Amino acid sequence: MLIGILIAHSAFADEETIRKTLDERYPRISIQSVSPTPIPGLFEVYANGQIVYTDKQGDYMLAGPMKETRNKTNLTQQRLEAVQMINFSTLPLDKAILVKRGNGERRIAVFSDPDCPYCKALEKELGLLDNVSIYTFLYPLEDIHPGATAKAETIWCAKDRAAAWSDYMLHSKLDSKTEPCIAPIQDIVRLGATLGMQGTPALVFSDGKRVEGAIPVAEIEKLLSRIP
Repeated sequence: MLIGILIAHSAFADEETIRKTLDERYPRISIQSVSPTPIPGLFEVYANGQIVYTDKQGDYMLAGPMKETRNKTNLTQQRLEAVQMINFSTLPLDKAILVKRGNGERRIAVFSDPDCPYCKALEKELGLLDNVSIYTFLYPLEDIHPGATAKAETIWCAKDRAAAWSDYMLHSKLDSKTEPCIAPIQDIVRLGATLGMQGTPALVFSDGKRVEGAIPVAEIEKLLSRIP
């Protein structure tokens, strides 16, 4: 037991050293986790949506997939999927635009920017789904798409948010004559940053799996079919 405590303490000390070193040398990155790997002395760093590897001092960094040769398993991809899992039940669904079709028993959350062309492409694919509840979180990336925040607020404040979202994403129609309201856009921007969302669109399935980018409806159906 004492040996286990000492090992855990050593790993924690190494983690703190790595965080301190990288914070000083790369102040713009946001480190979300540091973990030991199967290779002694090599640590996994998850930051800005990516996994890189460092020594225990943080003096050397490696990028690229780590593979287990016996089974040819891509350990980096495996770990990336694990650390990016999101507990669906913790999402503030009351701050999302809900579109329900059929019995709505299948659930997906989507982080989407109204001015993102890939989000518009994904919206067409989502329109082909049935028996689904789609929760859209308005996640404007203002630095990339100036004015997207104002459009997101206008859509949220519409009498029929779902219709306003669909009209804009599919037909580029935006009714600016909406009544002012308190839109949760900045709350969602902060949530996305906390979850490490680097871009849009990003889908979150009810089993916690996250997929970034516009994917075809066949792939969405395949992922939904894996959920009990």
